[in-house]
Amino acid sequence: MARKVYHVSPRPEGGWQVKAENASRASNVQKTKVEAVEQAKELAKGAPEGQVIIHKKDGTIQTEYTYKNDPYPPKG
Repeated sequence: MARKVYHVSPRPEGGWQVKAENASRASNVQKTKVEAVEQAKELAKGAPEGQVIIHKKDGTIQTEYTYKNDPYPPKG
């Protein structure tokens, strides 16, 4: 089963967007990054295999979360 990946990234016109990977439009737009991350986590938790990738304002990856079946779980 393919993993559903959601990216949280800044919008050029302001605010933060939640966008599914390979989607042409944002799934959700929020005023704050915190709100966008919470929305992305809810979407990912509802998928059979979900992942959230959070970007910084400069576009680099800040952190990521994987839900349900993680093929690369952290050791320890």
